[in-house]
Amino acid sequence: MECTVSWTGANATSGSRSGMTFLAETGSGHTLVMDGAPDADKPENGGANLAPRPMETVLAGAGGCTAYDVVLILKRGRHDVRSCSVKLTSERAQLDPKVFTKIHMHFLVSGRGLSASAVERAIAMSHEKYCSATIMLSKSAEITTSFELLEF
Repeated sequence: MECTVSWTGANATSGSRSGMTFLAETGSGHTLVMDGAPDADKPENGGANLAPRPMETVLAGAGGCTAYDVVLILKRGRHDVRSCSVKLTSERAQLDPKVFTKIHMHFLVSGRGLSASAVERAIAMSHEKYCSATIMLSKSAEITTSFELLEF
């Protein structure tokens, strides 16, 4: 897997660099824009709030990774899963490096005839065996989960 991240802050007319927007080009041929938060004290060091922050992107990636696993595990178990979303909330360290220290993932899963035990098992399998992102993040963060099951 590979990715190239480039700073887009070049001003073509003056040659100066400003802003904190970055463009990621993935090995699979997709692009993702990231930006920093505005900095009131030093605007030249801040972003313009044009895109997600890099750490928001990390959190979103973890959510995508685990939701993918949960849906795939349920489908492979021949469960009639119709939708799956996960809301992630997090806390970060106060000092640099401001790693995630706590992440909570609340899943909302719907389907026909889905059992709570099947959903609980799929979430556990994702977090214990399959989801590289959450397993990696669990080295610095306490990761907790909850879920709601809706009949379709």
